[in-house]
Amino acid sequence: MNQHSNPPASSASSVALRQAAALRTPTDLQAKATRDISACLNGVLADVYALYLKTKNFHWHMSGPHFRDYHLMLDEQAGELLAMTDPLAERIRKVGGSTLRSIGHISRSQRLLDNDALFVEPADMLAELCEDNKTIAAQLRSAHDLCAEHRDLATASLIEVWIDEGERRTWFLFESGRRSDSSGH
Repeated sequence: MNQHSNPPASSASSVALRQAAALRTPTDLQAKATRDISACLNGVLADVYALYLKTKNFHWHMSGPHFRDYHLMLDEQAGELLAMTDPLAERIRKVGGSTLRSIGHISRSQRLLDNDALFVEPADMLAELCEDNKTIAAQLRSAHDLCAEHRDLATASLIEVWIDEGERRTWFLFESGRRSDSSGH
């Protein structure tokens, strides 16, 4: 055998170990921090993908007198959500974790509910998206606390921006869904 060739794998477990080692990213974070932060961020990532698709669904199926305004707002918000996905996934990898791998993985991991209804009233679309964006902001606050606990300042810093963006989406959805008397009731 050539001194540069690898011996044949002796078992499936050695293959699994080599495969896992290939994705191990060096980090100064403890293994518990990597595990906890990766799990938390993967849940957020799955929900961001779910909310992205729901926002696009409502964007595509919007109707009524405010169609143009709502259609454009939802397209903008979907773009913001999609723009979060790569930095989120890359943070998971940078802290030593592995991330979502498929649509199936997303559907098994998401906590936000899908909306497959044939027709949804525009006001109900806005209200549902408003609540979902509030949920994501709450998840991000929890993730921020976890990152602070493990001294992952880089992830915490990104999360602060995403919370602000989520609060802006929530605000716009809320204000757009107000009744014409502007009381909010």
